[in-house]
Amino acid sequence: MSSNLRTIYNGSALPMTDITVVDSSRFLQSILDAADRGWRIVSYFGIPAQTVVQLICVLANKAEGQLAVTRTETRDDHFPSISSLCTQAQLFEREIAEQCGLVFDDHPWFKPVRFHHSFVPERDAWNRPADEPIRAGVMNYFQVAGDEVHEVAVGPVHAGIIEPGHFRFQCHGEEVFHLEISLGYQHRGIESDLIGGPHKRTLQVMETAAGDTTIGHGQAYCMVMEALGGIKVPPRAEVLRGIALELERLANHTGDLGAIAGDVGYLPTSSFCGRLRGEFLNMTAVLCGSRFGRGFLTPGGTIFDLTHGHCDDLRKRLTEARRDLTNAVELLWNTPSVMGRLEGTGQLTHELGLELGLVGPAARACGIKRDVRQDYPFGIFRMTHLPVATSFHGDVCARTMIRWQEAQKSMDFIEEQLRQLPGGGHRVETLPCAGRHLAVALTEGWRGEICHVAVTDEAGQFDRYKIVDPSFHNWQGLAMALRGQQISDFPLCNKSFNLSYCGFDL
Repeated sequence: MSSNLRTIYNGSALPMTDITVVDSSRFLQSILDAADRGWRIVSYFGIPAQTVVQLICVLANKAEGQLAVTRTETRDDHFPSISSLCTQAQLFEREIAEQCGLVFDDHPWFKPVRFHHSFVPERDAWNRPADEPIRAGVMNYFQVAGDEVHEVAVGPVHAGIIEPGHFRFQCHGEEVFHLEISLGYQHRGIESDLIGGPHKRTLQVMETAAGDTTIGHGQAYCMVMEALGGIKVPPRAEVLRGIALELERLANHTGDLGAIAGDVGYLPTSSFCGRLRGEFLNMTAVLCGSRFGRGFLTPGGTIFDLTHGHCDDLRKRLTEARRDLTNAVELLWNTPSVMGRLEGTGQLTHELGLELGLVGPAARACGIKRDVRQDYPFGIFRMTHLPVATSFHGDVCARTMIRWQEAQKSMDFIEEQLRQLPGGGHRVETLPCAGRHLAVALTEGWRGEICHVAVTDEAGQFDRYKIVDPSFHNWQGLAMALRGQQISDFPLCNKSFNLSYCGFDL
């Protein structure tokens, strides 16, 4: 462990004075040294002011179950890039440039991420006028030269109900040489609006950071607030939160299994899973009245509790849904035409997954055993460990199989917790946030690792609140999975990742 890194555990806080401000060269070298030893960047962001930008990097080490923080300050308009040495840093650096107006020298592909003005309008990394609107998607794109190479542009407006995103393919015939993904059309300015909080509606904002990941983001925020307030959550609340998180995983994995089946034209599984996704959403509604879990969580515990009658009802529903889901998914594995489309399509190697810093099912399908619930356990997962499912082919079939295996483990977990729900209360009173502290919370959403980091000022208000959705790590994985594939494989590959546009754009 470098002396420049201050260790911290998931769901905890520490005074900012405990994180030494080091010079830029030591800051960057400590990140590179940590990456060489197997550490991974989970969050890297800036706190801009008129004359100085403070940079904070949070790293994770699975082997030790620890997180580490380092920080530096710069008064210059330029800062060295480490992206050519540490690939997983490239998107974080571009994001910092856009938010803080800092130019990263020697970045291999230095361009905006979400197409908005910086948090300090007087600073802009691309010298764009502060009084002119920035048009999303207007930038230079990578191009492959050659007489027989052609370019295919898709989106940002798509057919059907889908969020906006622009995909630009460089192709030779039907073969894809390169895919560049441009997002930012869903940018809502969440992170800039959180400065000065927490506000009365902050939790509701967190629940909609990615609309299908209410519990994942909501719990990360609650963990941050509890760490800053020194609050211990009752055991019953931790179990209720775990049940809600796994129901969210079940609903979305079931929907994805059906959507993947639909993309290869296999309607039996597609139709069954479409209905069964609704069954799992209805189970979440039993918890709090909302099919998406809105209003269930609160710092200090949960708003709602479960009665014995609720538990019996949920167990009965779960038994029926498990039976139907098992029948629907087994149809996939027993249909050669389906397997012929899934196997070998959109492959990613273990080495590339590590280099890109993939998380969630996309990482586990590449043989990367990475899961916050086991590596940096939180809540009920400190006491109950779910086995981590992995595969080694890194293709659409592996990403599909991982979803099914995780769905089975989630159903086992929920059944067990409903049988032995602990007694006691489900909520404690909150306390004010500590001033001049940093808090870190990781949760394992259904797409993968979610990271929230809060930095408070002297009054205990947010000087900065950073959110990293799993899609932030994984969009580049989709682009790499398309290399060497047919362009007609894109919808299937895209669905096998099923990343969030709004969760990325924030």
